[in-house]
Parts: sequence; structure tokens; C-alpha cells
Amino acid sequence: METSAEHFLQLIKQSRRGKFKIYIGMSAGVGKTYRMLQEAHALLRTGIDVKIGYIETHNRKETHELLEGLPVIPRRKLFYKGKELDEFDVQAVITLRPEVVIVDELAHSNIEGSKHAKRWQDVLDILEAGINVISAVNIQHIESLNQEVREITGVEVAERIPDKVLGMADEVVNIDLTADELITRLKEGKIYREEKIQAALQNFFKPQHILQLRELALKEVASQVERKVESEIQPGMVLKHERFLACISSNEKTARNVIRKTARLANYYHSSWFLLYVQTPGESASRIGLAKQRHLINNFKLATELGGNVIKMESGSIARTIVEVAEKNKITTICIGKPHLNLFKVILATNVFNGLLNKMSSSDIDLVILS
Repeated sequence: METSAEHFLQLIKQSRRGKFKIYIGMSAGVGKTYRMLQEAHALLRTGIDVKIGYIETHNRKETHELLEGLPVIPRRKLFYKGKELDEFDVQAVITLRPEVVIVDELAHSNIEGSKHAKRWQDVLDILEAGINVISAVNIQHIESLNQEVREITGVEVAERIPDKVLGMADEVVNIDLTADELITRLKEGKIYREEKIQAALQNFFKPQHILQLRELALKEVASQVERKVESEIQPGMVLKHERFLACISSNEKTARNVIRKTARLANYYHSSWFLLYVQTPGESASRIGLAKQRHLINNFKLATELGGNVIKMESGSIARTIVEVAEKNKITTICIGKPHLNLFKVILATNVFNGLLNKMSSSDIDLVILS
């Protein structure tokens, strides 16, 4: 009875929650902010109470001109390291309660001393207050794609949003340009100031980089649309219920890769996933180095941020523990790192590995080796 009441309460909260729309693009300069402002004007013309909560025009002439005629909520003033800075005023939005608020730069990191560390957390507060939000983000700011973006561009993107935030959106719209169109906009000074154009062309805005980022953006939006079709248009379809288990060692780089890729798989199937770390006697608290301990804590935190459930076990047999955890949690797919990793070597070195494969075969459990 209590569980039923909690479920009904959750349904009530969902119905009261504001609607969330996200514009997504392959890079800066594709026109996300411009499109949001166009939509704000269209909503205003139809009598909708829409306000600008936060917009970053980057001094782009066409974008800045679109702000004219739109009601803007003043930013709050904060002093940080001796400087006066402007920041998004979340409380003002909640107090004014517009029907729709435009909030740019979803992955932005807030100034120290703000209620939340990230702007996406501010947006969640606004949605919980029943206010509809339109926001924007670039594909490189999605947490589980961080490694892939770094391999494409050579750039480590510091400001990121968890995949779950994108999954919460009621609508995800891709703002798409061809590589040639984007580079033309860059050369015409419509993205960066003149002194930054040449450096951008030689780095982030190389045609091969843009094409790969464009592919990532198109795939991401396609997966969001597919999930919406499955949940809304074909609700009667019986879909296979996937459950993923990411198995990591104390190797930081490899573990983060396995975590992100497993999270991507779970996100694609709209499924739950688990992270398993088996602490062997050789990696007990008294034997493992402080650096590895920090890496493990950071990896557990990353998995939690990406929606994973962290499981830490102590055992002398990694393979047997994987089997036990997989069976207990009804796992359908086990994800591990490349064969050259320590974890895989340990599994291969035990007599339990054949048993692991047999268990997966008889229980319809798949094994995925992630590159």
C-alpha cells in the first residue's frame, strides 16, 4: 500500500513539473541561442508569458538584436575574487513564475557560493517549481561523450552535464549545419572575434572534427527520439528490459572509459546499470596506494553522476563475484575493458572464467569488451 502511494505521489509530481526543451548542437556558433530567442518571440506573440532568464549572445550582432522586445530577468550581482560578476538569478525566476523561461549555457559552472555548482541543477529547481524551461547545450558537454570528444578534438571539456539531464528533457532538438556552413560563419566573424578565428580553424573547427561532432549530435538526438517513440507512441510494445554491469579495476583511465561507455549503452536502451569493483586482498586499504584510492573514489562518483548504482565487493575471485553479482541483480550485459587490462588478465588466469561464460550462455547474459 505504501509503495502504491509513493508511486501515485511520483505521478503527481511529474504532472506538476515544468516541461523541458533542450536545443543541442555540434559546436558553438550553430545557432542554438538564436533559435531560442526566435522561439521566445513566437511564444510572446501568442500571449505566452515568456522571460529571458539567462542568455549569452557572445556579442554576435544578429543574436543580440533578437533580445530587443523580450522581457529579461535581471542577473544578480556577485563578488568573486575581488570582481563583480553577473550570475543567473534562479530565485527571481521562481518568484516571478513565468510560463516559460529561457536559460542558456546549460553546462555552465556557477560562481563559488551559489546554491548549486552547476546551472543544470538550477534548471531542475525551476522545473520542480512547475515552470517550463528552454535551454541549450553542445554535444561535447555531455558527460559520457567526454572521452570520445577528447579523442576527436584533442580538447578536454571541463564543463559537462550528466546524461540523465538530457534524458529528462521532454523535447530535444538538433540545430544542424554542414561543416562548410559552420566554417563560413566562423570566417565571417559570426562566432568568434577576428583575433581568435585563425586559431579556431587550426584546432577545434577543422572540417574532420566538425563532421565527427556532427555525427555524435545526430546520433544523440536520434536515440532520444527513438526512446520517445517507444515510451509514448508505442507504449504497448514489449521491449527487452536490459540491465548492464560495468566491471572495473583500479586502473583510472580504463575504468573511466568503461563507465562512460556502459552509461551510454544504458542510456540508449533507457535501462538501469551497475558498477562493480571487486577489491582483492592485494588491493586492501592497507596495501593500495593513495593515488589509486582517489581514482576509485572519483570513478564511483562519476558512475553515480551518470546514473549507475555502485557495488563494491571484497573477494579473492573476481570472476566468481561477477557471476554472483550479475545473477543477483538480473544483469543482461556485462561490460569489461580491453583484453590487455589487468581485470581481464585476472579473469583469464582463473578457473572460473569458463564457468562465467557458461553462466552467461545459460542465463542469456552478454559479454561486451569495450575498446
